[in-house]
Amino acid sequence: MTERIAALDWRAIAAALDLHGCAVVNGLVAPETCDALATGYDDEDAFRSRIVMAQHGFGRGEYKYFAYPLPPVVSELRAALYPALADIANPWNEAMGIGVRYPSTLAEFLDRCHRAGQTKPTPLLSCATARATTTACTRTSTASTCFRSRPPCSSPCPGEISRAASSC
Repeated sequence: MTERIAALDWRAIAAALDLHGCAVVNGLVAPETCDALATGYDDEDAFRSRIVMAQHGFGRGEYKYFAYPLPPVVSELRAALYPALADIANPWNEAMGIGVRYPSTLAEFLDRCHRAGQTKPTPLLSCATARATTTACTRTSTASTCFRSRPPCSSPCPGEISRAASSC
């Protein structure tokens, strides 16, 4: 997985994020892996909390935050994707006049979070994602990953299959 992530065209991903606010990466996670994550949506022990979006004015649907220990694929994706995404996010913060910079590794970032009192895991899986994933993965030979830099807008990523779990 780490090698596949390192081999991604990060310039194209950054350009798509700048232009559309999201970027689709195909084939990063095997359909069987997506199916396994989706099937686990009903396993309450795998999650620390459930958010019903309408109760917070976020729209419709629900999502759940994973509990520790994270599923291995989520941990691996998070650690492997973080450095390149931090490299994309830091110039955005600079351009917006925000003094905070993201450290180069996930471990450093999590250490910063933990020192600030944020010790709960933040990767999540949405209900719509979990219910749609099996159909999407069996319909296509590759899984898609969508990185979002902002909430969905009226023009989503071209060819997007909405996924969560931070990246699947």
